[in-house]
Amino acid sequence: MSDIAHFFSPVYPDRFNNGQPYRQEQFGNLFSIHTGNGFPSIDDIDLAIVGVCEDRNAGNNQGCSDAPDSVRQYLYNLYGGSFTPRVADLGNITAGHSTDDTFFALRSTVDVLVRKNIVPVIIGGSQDLTLAQFLGYKDLEQTINIVAIDSVFDLGNPDEDITNTSYLGKIILHQPNYLFNYSNIGYQTYLVDQNSLAMMNKLYFDVYRLGNVRDKIEEAEPIIRQADMMSFDITAIKHSDAPANPNASPNGFYAEEACQMMRYAGMNDKLSSLGIYELNPAYDQSGKTAHLTAQMIWCFMDGYYNRKHDFPGRSNPDYLRFHVVLHEEKYEINFYKSKKSDRWWMEIPYPPHANAKFERHTLIPCSYKDYQQATNNEIPDRWWQTYQKLS
Repeated sequence: MSDIAHFFSPVYPDRFNNGQPYRQEQFGNLFSIHTGNGFPSIDDIDLAIVGVCEDRNAGNNQGCSDAPDSVRQYLYNLYGGSFTPRVADLGNITAGHSTDDTFFALRSTVDVLVRKNIVPVIIGGSQDLTLAQFLGYKDLEQTINIVAIDSVFDLGNPDEDITNTSYLGKIILHQPNYLFNYSNIGYQTYLVDQNSLAMMNKLYFDVYRLGNVRDKIEEAEPIIRQADMMSFDITAIKHSDAPANPNASPNGFYAEEACQMMRYAGMNDKLSSLGIYELNPAYDQSGKTAHLTAQMIWCFMDGYYNRKHDFPGRSNPDYLRFHVVLHEEKYEINFYKSKKSDRWWMEIPYPPHANAKFERHTLIPCSYKDYQQATNNEIPDRWWQTYQKLS
């Protein structure tokens, strides 16, 4: 039995299907599920479903702790499609005596799973659990990138206790600091104060306004491809498609766009944990948001089982290299295009005095648009921001 088993309570699949058996190709039959018969083995799995029943820091969204089983009701009834999932549903981390206890359980679970190259798919719970997800990387001796799909930044007040609207501030100030980059996808300008936006720019973090992303959703792919972990706030989706939160906005991503971004996340070879937060069944309408979340997880799994493993390097020669000189030979950028997937990367020169722990960030995902910018003698924004951090 795994040393994390004691954190989890079992789930009972029969409750999600009116006591009827699942069909052979449905997830309720394909998953290895923690039931009353014991904790599943995690030795031969790729993904692990981790429910977290914690909402004490959720502000006005109390009740989101009930989300995991609400999502399972729909998830278990989906079919595997062209892939055969090697997935274990570990059950639910129940709220501890204090939120610190719950954080410790999730942090420990993420640490164990990531070390085993198993991707935890976390179903919260409130989004402050993103901090616990982040803390799971603390002892892995590497700096990481976070991507959050969210309508706001959740910086909060660093002097106050953590809430679902202040977890990011806690992550930024955490010592030791092992956050290299934070990217926000989908912020809505009228929900974000200008001081927060200025801070994002000062820290050379990548933030992308909802309208700009929706104009060309495929441009979200290289942003997501740089993530080691991703946090998805369900309120980033418009209320008409995902009503299960008292703070849901009339504007946001459409359901199809949320699913597309989840597939991008699944296809990201380096992404090692995913969290979906803030779904509150008490505000859901006919289970619409829970059903959508289940389909989002399906899309993530579909992406995962279509990973290309095409990161450019000596062990992978299947790419094309393009060398661009710009600004009167002041800057040189090497671009790499995968022959397998047509995805792009660009190389950041690594200063000799730079800290070795940042070396893994010198080849960053990009798009053909970045290459076009460079050939027009324009420095791509994401290249420049990463260059500033490494310098």
